[in-house]
Amino acid sequence: MTKIDAPFVAEAGKVMAMLTEAGHQAWFVGGCVRNALLGAPVSDIDITTDARPDDVMTLAKSAGLKALPTGIDHGTVTVIDAGKPYEITTFRRDVDTDGRHATVQFSDTIAEDAARRDFTMNALYAGPDGTVADPLGGLADLQARHVRFIGDAEARIAEDYLRILRFFRFTAIYGNPDDGIDAEGLAACASGLDGLEHVSAERIGAEMRKLLGARDPAPSMASMRSCGALLRILPGAGTGLLTVLIHVERTAALAPDWLRRLAALGVDDATDALRLSRAESRQFEILRNGLQGTETPGELGYRRGGKLAVDILALRAAASERTLVHTVVAEALAGAEKSCPVTAKDLMPTLSGKALGDRLKQVESRWIASGFTLTKEALLK
Repeated sequence: MTKIDAPFVAEAGKVMAMLTEAGHQAWFVGGCVRNALLGAPVSDIDITTDARPDDVMTLAKSAGLKALPTGIDHGTVTVIDAGKPYEITTFRRDVDTDGRHATVQFSDTIAEDAARRDFTMNALYAGPDGTVADPLGGLADLQARHVRFIGDAEARIAEDYLRILRFFRFTAIYGNPDDGIDAEGLAACASGLDGLEHVSAERIGAEMRKLLGARDPAPSMASMRSCGALLRILPGAGTGLLTVLIHVERTAALAPDWLRRLAALGVDDATDALRLSRAESRQFEILRNGLQGTETPGELGYRRGGKLAVDILALRAAASERTLVHTVVAEALAGAEKSCPVTAKDLMPTLSGKALGDRLKQVESRWIASGFTLTKEALLK
């Protein structure tokens, strides 16, 4: 018998008892069970039950808990206990889908609820005491780190085409790199590419952020490109530089950064395709331009700040297939702390307008070229 030993099992005791004491089933499900079994961090706590949403609302009120009908039409009620939210969703089965949204009916069995999920490792359940129920063989797949669609892969994808991207994301995060990607799943993704046209850029962007933020997304991204999925989303994207960049990141002890890695894919603009915010779009442009630039590490730090400067230097190191050494990083971070000793006030009122701006640029360029060593007096001569 497999059990999970995680703090949320005890913390959710009152919420689970609210259901079971009324004669209903109550199961933790999905990511919280999967991650608890892996010893990975758990964020959201999802619970599933045979109780209908209106009954959940009534039971929560009787137990003195706050209940919010956050998705009641689809069976979801959020119950809050001690400031912690628990999403409680009634067992469901899909009766129709258009590849984006599913029409569901409530169910009374855990088997039907499991069958509508995406991957076997996400169809794991745990009872109030943490005992795991595994209706579809997900536990063995989780232990083998095998990301596998439930049942027929093409059918699962046709229910929601975003699952194509989720397949690559889950493979990057949970898959065993030594075993490679699931062949049936990869073939199904290739067959379902046209369905990506029906998925919003916001949803695609959210998945790509998570995928690129994985510890090592390069193998999964390479598979994504080989089957055509990456080029559907980002035409012209390549993964060769990404593979080298991740090696550079590891040797320089840089934390994963999805935007830095996006800049390594070789696309000129990802703003519309991934719905980048204005700030993200500006940073992406700086990274792409910086990759082709020639500024010294110190100048990059001064002009772009330490974080962006180091990201650019990592991209340049990957492009030239060399490591990013500590001294170069230190130089960029030191440059980010510098302030030009000459300001506009020092040149006024003798200069104004364009002449003032031009003179400030000249002074700043001399100061940077000196390695930030020239004094104010020397610069004003």
